[in-house]
Amino acid sequence: MVIAMTTQELEAFLLAQLQLHEVHVKSDGSHFNIIAVSDDFADMTRVKRQQTIYAPLSDKIADGSMHAVSIKTFTVEQWRKEKLFNLPQ
Repeated sequence: MVIAMTTQELEAFLLAQLQLHEVHVKSDGSHFNIIAVSDDFADMTRVKRQQTIYAPLSDKIADGSMHAVSIKTFTVEQWRKEKLFNLPQ
């Protein structure tokens, strides 16, 4: 049986793998909600942003430690505005 990563482990993993300004992860078992913030997203399409976050997670999805992933991406400025209304908990 595969054991899901903790939110802290996933946050640390994504920070180590990608050039993120910050990352917030919530989970419900093997279902993860990820908010990723990076100015690298400024010139990317929405699809490219998603692919950037999915890429280092592909092995974890394939081995079953992550079942479902929901991703929201923001530039630093977009996140500054967004978190006024959607502060992660």
